[in-house]
Amino acid sequence: MGQREPVLVPEVSQSRIEVRQGFTGANLLLYGAVIDPAGAASRTQYDIVVVLKGPTEPIRLREKERIAGVWMNSGSSDFRSAPSFFAVASSRPVAEIVDPRTAAIYELGTEFIQLSPTGQIEPEEQIRFAQGLVDLRRRSGLYKESEEGVRISEGVLYQARIALPSNVTTGQYTAETFAIANGRVLASATADIEVVKVGLEGRVVYFAEQWSLIYGLGAIFLSLSMGWLAGRLFAR
Repeated sequence: MGQREPVLVPEVSQSRIEVRQGFTGANLLLYGAVIDPAGAASRTQYDIVVVLKGPTEPIRLREKERIAGVWMNSGSSDFRSAPSFFAVASSRPVAEIVDPRTAAIYELGTEFIQLSPTGQIEPEEQIRFAQGLVDLRRRSGLYKESEEGVRISEGVLYQARIALPSNVTTGQYTAETFAIANGRVLASATADIEVVKVGLEGRVVYFAEQWSLIYGLGAIFLSLSMGWLAGRLFAR
């Protein structure tokens, strides 16, 4: 009988994060254990990589160019499924753990995010726009990498901390953990995290999603009313 693969048991410190007025971000602790069927007799040394992804969304990225002293749109690219948040933490640099092909398959880094570009555009241009998107979101704190961001103790227990900034998108997040040895992904497991708006903001979002037509008409009416009221006040 062949040797069985290890089993990952992941946990998160918060499975639900509530975004209220004045939300300044949250620190997630992702931890767990690698259960090796061979028990303590096994000398396998595992590396751990944790990938935290936010909800995906379509996005259009525009490029501006200065023409005759005026900044104008000179090109654009569409992506079907750009993650709103993406973070990777690993026990050591990913390049030392797996080869680029394996890293690309499991998206073990910001350069390997599968953005699914659409439209008629040259591959070189798609790569340039994808790199631009990653750079923009990295500077906004929405895409990040932490080499040696995972601590492993006793060869089986691991923990990683990933900070969510205040500008995160609400929705369902997934934390996928990979146990890797000798360049091979031997086990993976996923934990879910829900980021929701609560309080007045949460009620407004819920109303807008459930009764979008009424919400839209109400917003138009409120805007017109405020304009009319401002006009009357300034006319006096």
